[in-house]
Amino acid sequence: MNHHSTDIHALAGAYALDALDAAETDAFTRHLHQCEACRHEVAEFHATTARLADATAEEPPAALKQRTLDAVGGVRQLPPRLTGTPTPTGLGDRLRRKALSLGLAASLAAAASFAGLAVWQHQEARQAQQQTRQAQRNLDTVSGVLAAPDAQAAHGKATNGALTTVVTSERQNKAVFTATGLPAPGPGRTYQLWLQHDDTMRPAGFIHQDGTVLVDGDPADATALGLTLEPSEGSPQPTTTPLLLMTIPA
Repeated sequence: MNHHSTDIHALAGAYALDALDAAETDAFTRHLHQCEACRHEVAEFHATTARLADATAEEPPAALKQRTLDAVGGVRQLPPRLTGTPTPTGLGDRLRRKALSLGLAASLAAAASFAGLAVWQHQEARQAQQQTRQAQRNLDTVSGVLAAPDAQAAHGKATNGALTTVVTSERQNKAVFTATGLPAPGPGRTYQLWLQHDDTMRPAGFIHQDGTVLVDGDPADATALGLTLEPSEGSPQPTTTPLLLMTIPA
C-alpha cells in the first residue's frame, strides 16, 4: 500500500487488519501516540472484527435439549419379551396383547415426533449455515474495503456525540461506516444510514450499536452520508433531523 503522509488517518482500518507493510506499520504506530481519534478508531476496528468473526459461530437453540427430553419422557417402554414360557390364554393374554399394541403405538408416535424434530433441526442447521456464510461474506467485504490500496477515510461527529468514520474504495465501489460512542437508540428505535444523491436521501442500511457496517447502495455518485434515528423497521425517507451528514471521500 502506498499512501501519502496526509492520508495517514485512512490507515486505521488496514492497520487493525495487519494489512500494512513494515514501514507503514512503524509510521502509523508512531502516529497513534499523538492521535486520540485514530486510537479510538483502531480499537473499534479490532472489536468489530472480533464481533464479525464471532457471528460465524452458531450455537444450537436453547430449547432443543428440553424438547428432546420431553419427547423421550413421553415414550412408553415395551414390556420385556418372555421366552421359554407357556403361551398365556384368556383375559390376561388379551390384556397383555393390548398393552403391547399400545406400547407399539406409543413407539411409532415417538418415532414420528423424533422425525419431526430431525426435520426442524435440519432446517435450523441450514439457516445457521446461511447466516454463517453471509456473516463471512460481510467480514470479507468490510476487510477488503478497509485494506484497499485506494481506501479513503473521512471523520465526523454526530450531534449525539458519537465519533464516526466512513471509508470508501472507488475501485470496489464500496463504503464502510464506523461509529464509536453511539448511545442506545431506545425501545422500538434504530439508527439508519442514508446516501444523499443530489436532493434525494436513499436508505443505506442500519447500525444498531457501536461497530462497523457495510453501507448498502452505490456510493459512487453519492455526495454525503447521513445518520438518523428511525423506527426499528426503518423508513423509506428520513423522519427525523439528521444526527450526521458528512461528505463522502472521493
